[in-house]
Amino acid sequence: MTTPDRYASVRYIVDDVPAAIDFYTNHLGFTLNASAAPAFADVVRGPLRLLLSGPTSSGARATPGDASGPGRNRVHLVVDDLDAEIERLRGAGLSLRGDVVAGPGGRQILLTDPAGNLVELFQAARRPDTP
Repeated sequence: MTTPDRYASVRYIVDDVPAAIDFYTNHLGFTLNASAAPAFADVVRGPLRLLLSGPTSSGARATPGDASGPGRNRVHLVVDDLDAEIERLRGAGLSLRGDVVAGPGGRQILLTDPAGNLVELFQAARRPDTP
């Protein structure tokens, strides 16, 4: 096995690479690292590298037919102010999936990218011992 570099990479199969680039860079703070659109793009946010693979990419062709379609797995992005992010994204015309869910660790909401892949926005609960 090779030694990991500074990124944790996740491959998302998408229908429209330019639409996915727009979604992740304009709405979720990713930076375009590389693009071979319409087949493939590589976007980065901190240590997360998303490999956006369109229908003609080798990554999409390697997916078995019974493994396709979005599921419950998702990218988890930490935000400082969930309510402000929700307002900003709704103001940009994006639809959120369901309501905010709160638990002992914090609050979260889901949205989907243009191909239906899930993205979770998460705000950690404030701990009593932190300001």
